[in-house]
Amino acid sequence: MLSIPPSPQGAPVNLPAAVPNLVQAEQLTDKLGIEITEWNAERLVGTMPVAGNRQPYGLLHGGASAAFAETLGSIAAVMNAGEGRIAVGLELSCTHHRAAREGVVTGVCTPLHVGRTTATFEIAITDESGKRVCTARLTCVVRDAPPGEKAR
Repeated sequence: MLSIPPSPQGAPVNLPAAVPNLVQAEQLTDKLGIEITEWNAERLVGTMPVAGNRQPYGLLHGGASAAFAETLGSIAAVMNAGEGRIAVGLELSCTHHRAAREGVVTGVCTPLHVGRTTATFEIAITDESGKRVCTARLTCVVRDAPPGEKAR
């Protein structure tokens, strides 16, 4: 199961109660082996193993990179949305620069725009040698949770 450790400064004030709902067991994040290693409102970092996420040629699957990027961006969007608000993906673009064949890739998600109704993030995915594997950009729609429904 994906875990979100406490930030070095302790739990930030802006972490909505809904974030744990995004990382429950039996979700895609669990299947991909994604772990969040660092987070605050300005930067979210996670890792994902290449093993188990390869395409038939033995390379990291581009879809796994896209899912990894969208996971990091979506969690960051919810963290910045505030209590009682939800964020859903609107657009995701990924440029795959080089192959990763083994080890762990690291994704660093930073906000490009955080507004009342939209939030856009850049996610840089690098291999263990620090070489960029993928650059992704995710835009989410941010809105109030529907009445009678918990924010997720």
